[in-house]
Amino acid sequence: QVQLVESGGGSVQAGGSLSVSCTASGYTDSTVGMGWFRQAPGKEREGVAAIYTTSSGFTYYADSVKGRFAISQDNAKNTVSLQMNSLKPEDTAIYYCAATTHFCGSRCLRGSSYDYWGQGTQVTVSS
Repeated sequence: QVQLVESGGGSVQAGGSLSVSCTASGYTDSTVGMGWFRQAPGKEREGVAAIYTTSSGFTYYADSVKGRFAISQDNAKNTVSLQMNSLKPEDTAIYYCAATTHFCGSRCLRGSSYDYWGQGTQVTVSS
């Protein structure tokens, strides 16, 4: 089993920046990638960014956040972070961290590719 705990988030005005982090514990050697998802009230869950936690460190981004968000990893700390810049009100959502035990390729932004999930952290962007 793998446990995921998110931290960070909060409230910011449009144009501002926030960072969220996810720390994994447990059988982390079984995971090969981690991702960030978000869900706004009344909307479906959306894949935001993902990263292979293997040596490749390959990343994936949703079109809606490309150029504004950056996902990074600190394998020594079993932590993956999402730096969010130029935030917009439409970025408001609960952000969830997830971990996968298999290579997902083009499906890395799909929730069905992930095996473990965190509890989520709120990000609110005001106009």
